[in-house]
Amino acid sequence: MSLRINDTAPNFKAKTTQGPIDFHEWIGDSWAILFSHPKDFTPVCTTELGYMAKIEPEFTKRNAKLIGLSIDPVDSHGKWAADIEETQGAKVNYPIIGDTDLAVAKLYNMLPAEEAASDGRTAATNATVRSVFIVGPDKKIKLMLTYPMTTGRNFDEILRVLDSMQLTAKYKVATPVNWKHGDDVIIAGSVSDDDAKKLFPGGWKSPKPYLRIVKQPG
Repeated sequence: MSLRINDTAPNFKAKTTQGPIDFHEWIGDSWAILFSHPKDFTPVCTTELGYMAKIEPEFTKRNAKLIGLSIDPVDSHGKWAADIEETQGAKVNYPIIGDTDLAVAKLYNMLPAEEAASDGRTAATNATVRSVFIVGPDKKIKLMLTYPMTTGRNFDEILRVLDSMQLTAKYKVATPVNWKHGDDVIIAGSVSDDDAKKLFPGGWKSPKPYLRIVKQPG
């Protein structure tokens, strides 16, 4: 089954570094960022997990929870976390799933279906297990990203996208290229000019009829 934006995120039960979870129950009324890794003690992922540990308070401010995933066992994650804290200067406080049977990886199409086990595997043979999913409080998939093995992910971009999603879910706007919190936004195309006058009484800039630019609401 291929996943698409706005599909319900597949639910699962899994062991994590903070005990067993039911994914949907764990999300609750929060947003969730699920990000996967090919194997413990890999260099690029070590930097990623450490950076996410540093900026976790920013996600918390946005009512978003972090959860990592690696195909190695939970006890291995604990040892890896010590290395992450030592080398990256941040303690990992969010849970990390131990996906030793690749059940979650398969459920979320993170690797080919024929892959069957983690034993004896290297990072190179799990190249597809480097994905990011943002799941909303409604348990719908809002974003999916998959990166190549040699390119570290930009988690500041995940924060930026989360800001955009939360803003556009609340107001009838869209965010333009390279938008950051506080920048001007675009009135959604689904909003008529008459309705826009009620929603944005201060008016807007309109270099083209379909391009209506306003100050960020809220």
